[in-house]
Amino acid sequence: MPGLPPLIAEDVQVLDAALDDLLRKSEATAALIIDKGGPLIGQRGAVDQFDTTTISALAAGSFCATQAIAGLLGEADFASIYQQGERYSLLFCNIDENVLLIVIFKAELSVGAVKYYAAATIRQVGGQLHAAQQRAPETSVDLVSMNVLDVSSIFRKQP
Repeated sequence: MPGLPPLIAEDVQVLDAALDDLLRKSEATAALIIDKGGPLIGQRGAVDQFDTTTISALAAGSFCATQAIAGLLGEADFASIYQQGERYSLLFCNIDENVLLIVIFKAELSVGAVKYYAAATIRQVGGQLHAAQQRAPETSVDLVSMNVLDVSSIFRKQP
């Protein structure tokens, strides 16, 4: 069944640890895991500096538009988007059919290094989401229709 699998505390701990590891290794400022519909699933780093809820929604829309462009070029998809700014840059990476990784980092950092460390995070997060889906293969969560601003209460419950 397509959609985000229900997540338990163990899943959230793995996602948080993966983001923390990415931030430590890449020296990025913040990292977000978002549903492709826009809702924020998890976030780590200096997230209080940014409106991460709005960034998540806009990043989801941007990624969707970029996927449409990929189709027009005959590509199945684009795995990532890089947006360079004067102070901060963003890297959006596809994790799976439902989830994106967003990395916010200072513009002077190498996008290549951030992308390198993000690859391991994508594998780890994707693997944990797959494991969560295997626990309840017929169940999914539609965060967009739930229309919640803070999904942490949904995903932090014990099994």
